[in-house]
Formats: sequence, structure tokens, C-alpha cells
Amino acid sequence: MLTRVRKMMYRARGYYDGALAGERFRLDPYHSKFWRKATAGQWEPDTFAVLDRFLDRDHDYLDIGAWIGPTVLYGARKARHVWCFEPDPEAFRALAWNIALNDLNNVSAFAAAISEDVGIARMASFGGEKGDSMTSLLNAEGANGSDVLTISWAQFAGSVDLSGVSLVKMDIEGAEFDVLPALLPWLKAQRPALYLSTHASFLPPEERADRMAALSEMLSFYGECESDAGSLTSEAALTRFPSFLFTA
Repeated sequence: MLTRVRKMMYRARGYYDGALAGERFRLDPYHSKFWRKATAGQWEPDTFAVLDRFLDRDHDYLDIGAWIGPTVLYGARKARHVWCFEPDPEAFRALAWNIALNDLNNVSAFAAAISEDVGIARMASFGGEKGDSMTSLLNAEGANGSDVLTISWAQFAGSVDLSGVSLVKMDIEGAEFDVLPALLPWLKAQRPALYLSTHASFLPPEERADRMAALSEMLSFYGECESDAGSLTSEAALTRFPSFLFTA
């Protein structure tokens, strides 16, 4: 009963008063359970540490797979500019709301997925609910799916100045295996830090080792790779959802 009353209060007020890694924010009231967890420091503290490490007011941040915006909001307080993508319509609605609640004028948010070309693709959540953090292009036939806009990396990168990007975060629920090859020439030329979440468990078991080995080879031009999971081809990488930090 108390939880329900709190939710009603947040929604009547129009926002949840929370924090991300010590920074205060106004946050959409419909995800108050998640925001409470994040405010308590229980959501991905390592991710915020990466943002602190690589973002400053002289550089830009690229967030591919922004969800409802925790990394975008925090990144906008640290970076000169934030470019972010979130194709899930429900998640993007909350993302845009959170950007507006905090008057963040240095964020360019796109309701689109990076893919091979401009088009329409189907995506759904592996968790079964629209707008949760598990929506993936790999799950096109899943329940409660949505049609989303796709654009090519070449079209995007050719339209904006990305020369100041110091950090790329990619967390796209398995689509990284198809999207990363498109970014490869730019990554090699620019050498931003790359914070990559991998999702081999969403692939058929017989494909996982080969696809992760291909990622490892693809990103071998980076000088360092940091992860609690070890390498991209470790057992943990094949069976869980670890993150890897690649730096020059």
C-alpha cells in the first residue's frame, strides 16, 4: 500500500527526485522502482565510473542503446555533447521525458536503431514487456514488439561532427554483432574508448563462440581490454552479459 501511495505521489508531482552516482536529477515517475535502485547506488556503479573516467567538457559522448536515460543524463552533466540512440518507442518516450525534466540542452536523442540502411525493423523484448531494458532486434518475432526506424552508421556519421567523441557506450541486446562492423573504420580512425556490453546468450548456442571470437578479432586494434569476465571468448562471456572496456 505504501509503495502504491508513493507512486501516486511521484506521478502527481510529475517526477521522482533521485540521484545517479551522487548527481541529483528529476526522473520520470513511471520508473520509480528503477530510479530508487539507481539512487541507492545499486545499478551499474562500474558504468558511472567509466563515464567519469572518459568524459569531460571538452569531449563528446556517444550512447548507443540509451534505454530510459540513466547514462545519458549522467553523461550530459560530464560531456560537452551527448549523441544517443534508443529505438524502443516506450523507452524513448521516457528518455525524452527525462531529458526535458532536467533541461539538458546538450543532448541529441534519436528514436532509431543503427543498422545497415534506412528502413523499418521489428524488435521486441526478451523480457516480454515493451520499454524494458531487454528490447532487441534479435527478437523480431517476440511478443509485444514494435516497428522501429533504422538508419545506417555511415548516414549518421556523415551528417554530424563526431571528431570530439571520447567514449562510445554500446548496449544493444545482441545487435552488437551486426552493428559493430559498420563502426569499425571510424573506431580505428578515431580510437575513442569503447564500453561494450555483450549478449552472446541471446544467440543460438552453436553460434556463440564463433561470433564472440569474431568480435575479439575485430577489436584487436585496441591496446587494452578491461573486464571482470576476462576475454571476449571466456566462458563467462559466452554464458552471461558482461561489459568490456576497450582503450587505445
